[in-house]
Amino acid sequence: MTEFPAAHFRRHRFPAEIITHAVWLYFRFPLSLRDVEDLLAERGINVSFQTVSEWAAKFGLKFANQLRRRSRGQFADKWQLDEMVVTIKGKKYWLWRAVDANGYVLDALLQSRRNKAAALRLMRKLLKGQGIAPRVMLTDKLRSYSAAKADLMPKVEHRSHKGLNNQAENSHLAVRRRERRMMRFKSARQCQRFVSTHGQIANLFLLHRKDLTAADHRQLRTHAISTWREIALSIDA
Repeated sequence: MTEFPAAHFRRHRFPAEIITHAVWLYFRFPLSLRDVEDLLAERGINVSFQTVSEWAAKFGLKFANQLRRRSRGQFADKWQLDEMVVTIKGKKYWLWRAVDANGYVLDALLQSRRNKAAALRLMRKLLKGQGIAPRVMLTDKLRSYSAAKADLMPKVEHRSHKGLNNQAENSHLAVRRRERRMMRFKSARQCQRFVSTHGQIANLFLLHRKDLTAADHRQLRTHAISTWREIALSIDA
């Protein structure tokens, strides 16, 4: 395992570097809790998958909130909004998500409705989180977006066309992969907590490799790992 500075979280038997590594594995890669348990066991660290689950729930959102604060206001001014169906215990929900022009996740919100009120809630959350309105907003042809935008951001340019919204559509794939690996989300609360954490950690390691030289990619990856360590090991927990 990569060397970390010695650190411990209060009232936890395992060092902070093991806990943060387990949380990183779970949210960074499409792994199940038992996969993470096996990867740690291979390195001589005997931790149950239930413990990994508790670490992910306790620390994951704390790490994500730190990343969210660091990136506030630094995304592209073109927002793409879309929604996907999530079935939880036989009930249909809508996962509303927003990404910027470069594919970075701005926010995600699980809701039981697909109407103007739900679109308004997402847009208010986005404006509060980013602190600034976009220059352009891209959506599909769902009329709820137009109605909500007219109330909150009437001066923002709105392009409503399914073919223009590929960035948002493609960003759903990562969530779908995790949903299958987790054998569906078990509750609305678990789903919201997971997507809120996963999106921010995914942003940190989204490096657009096809546009980089190998040397530049390694440099950016090293910087991302350093940022992760700095954030994860500075949490007061």
